[in-house]
Amino acid sequence: MEVRRARFDELGTCADLYVRVLCETFTWLPSERHRREDFLSAAKDEEVFVAVDNDQIVGLAGFFRPQNFLHSLYVDTRGVGVGKALVDHIQASSDGPISLKVQVPNLKAQAFYRREGFVCIAQGRDRGSDIRWLKLVRPTEGLGR
Repeated sequence: MEVRRARFDELGTCADLYVRVLCETFTWLPSERHRREDFLSAAKDEEVFVAVDNDQIVGLAGFFRPQNFLHSLYVDTRGVGVGKALVDHIQASSDGPISLKVQVPNLKAQAFYRREGFVCIAQGRDRGSDIRWLKLVRPTEGLGR
């Protein structure tokens, strides 16, 4: 598996993966809330990284470098190291600890991030939303940095 920056011509495939994984995993939200346009809009301001296996994009991560913020992490097949490879790649290229928000109902993602060394530093709810989130950070100590 290779992790690298997504090419412009791959962003549509990334948007499709984004919607597909959101619909499969974010079951507490109506599926019509997951839109390709949202991913493509965010990708204009973020670095998008892909995990590629056998010429197929199997995962993606959107990273907002000015804040070391992992905005999105979506993988087709969980439990085989795709998410870890993407997080480790981004951490290695960042200039400090990376942070993210995870929705409270997303228990599987929370467990993954805990295994990867993230700790909760805050919690809240966005204005106009009834979904709570946790802000997690991955300290760089112990990561070879």
